[in-house]
Amino acid sequence: MNEAAMTHRQRILSHLPGRPSALVLAALLAGCAVGPAYQVPSAALPAGWKEQKTAEGWLPAAPADALDRGEWWKLFGDATLDELAARVQVSNQNIAAAVANYAQAQALVRGERAALFPTVSLDGSGRRSGNIGGTSNAANAFSATLGVDWAPDVWGRLRQAVSSAQANAQASEADLASARLSAVGDLATNYFSLREADAEIALLDQTIEGYQRAFEITSNRYRAGIAAQTDVLQAQTQLVNAQAERVGLQRTRATLEHAIAMLVGVAPADFSLPAAQWTPTVPGIPTGVPSTLLQRRPDIAAAERAVAAANAQIGIARSAYFPNFGLSASVGSSASRVKDLFNASNTLWALGLSVAQVVFDAGAIGATVDSAKAAHEASVARYRQTVLTAFQAVEDQLTAGAALAQQEGLRREASAAADKTEQQLLNRYRAAQVSYTEVVTAQAAALGARRTLAQLQVNRQTAAVALIQALGGGWHAGWAGETLSSAPSAAQAAPSPQSGVK
Repeated sequence: MNEAAMTHRQRILSHLPGRPSALVLAALLAGCAVGPAYQVPSAALPAGWKEQKTAEGWLPAAPADALDRGEWWKLFGDATLDELAARVQVSNQNIAAAVANYAQAQALVRGERAALFPTVSLDGSGRRSGNIGGTSNAANAFSATLGVDWAPDVWGRLRQAVSSAQANAQASEADLASARLSAVGDLATNYFSLREADAEIALLDQTIEGYQRAFEITSNRYRAGIAAQTDVLQAQTQLVNAQAERVGLQRTRATLEHAIAMLVGVAPADFSLPAAQWTPTVPGIPTGVPSTLLQRRPDIAAAERAVAAANAQIGIARSAYFPNFGLSASVGSSASRVKDLFNASNTLWALGLSVAQVVFDAGAIGATVDSAKAAHEASVARYRQTVLTAFQAVEDQLTAGAALAQQEGLRREASAAADKTEQQLLNRYRAAQVSYTEVVTAQAAALGARRTLAQLQVNRQTAAVALIQALGGGWHAGWAGETLSSAPSAAQAAPSPQSGVK
């Protein structure tokens, strides 16, 4: 309580007739919080994203409403992914644990808030006694007491405890959002990787079919004395290597399927995801401005709430410097018969005031206050580091998305050229114009180009997922009083109107 507030209360007390009661004194002193006023820690916020200027072909001009609703996975337009994401929300055990932690934090808030109110207790007893020798009659004794105990929150310690518990509960809510974002992000990454594995397997199936035909042609030419045996061996090696790569892809696909089963909360033996057509959609994602990240990233929100909780702990520690007040009242009655308990002549009442003040503790309270201050400073540093890490993650994914978009166009051209080269050399070999070694080299290059293109496409999808996670997935901190409706639209976020989904 500051000096001006204390002087004001002293003037009030001086004008009261007689000696004020303990209750009046407690009421006047109520609200004298000794903790520091909370201020959100400052963080260096850039005016815009550095890499957004070079992210052509990445951000669209049209808004992405699904991101604002938090159902960001719907941006990819895959019904199977939507279904799996819904299952993750319900059955993932990491999310279930986060939900339980949030419920526990809310219960702690209710427990701390209950300490602000009086405690009312009712005690009753009945007893019958007499002499063992039987020389006197047995007697009954009954009693009932209604008691009230209250520790007024004079210095704001209890309110600071409630504030700390509320901040921890809000941080737990953000942790829950982080768990959901992480689980669905892992699901999307694994799902797209599995679909890419399906695409590569289908590609290898077509390639193996072609290699099988080439092996048969070469074998026929060898038996006719047109080709050398080395051509047959090379064709066989090419075929068997492709078959071995297909087995490896099947193993990779099975591992991804197991990971998805774990994320949806079922045993791998009870989960199966059939092969399906893969559409490598890469949605445009509105990034907004850096300041919106402070409400849209759950880890930043949780770090900020940790600072608020640490700030409240300083006030709790400081309150130990001041005396503790306690008020008690009781009404009781005792009688030899139950019906006489309610007679006024048998009723007793009592009022009490208690005050406890630490006189000497060898600096223990001061050490506790210093410890709380140091913890607050550490939480501020962690908050600022979390903000910086978030900015880095967004910039990294903007760079990755722009680079991968450019690479995909180049790899697509390279794959088309490699396909033409393979077909031309195969025709020339059939006309006995080139050796089979040139054919094998062209086939290997064509297959590698096709697979590289597929891998780039899935990398673009996973980079989009990573960018959405870096942006917070559309979640926002409701307690911050901000909504995503105030965030810039995708048209404002996009550096170039002509950019779009590729």
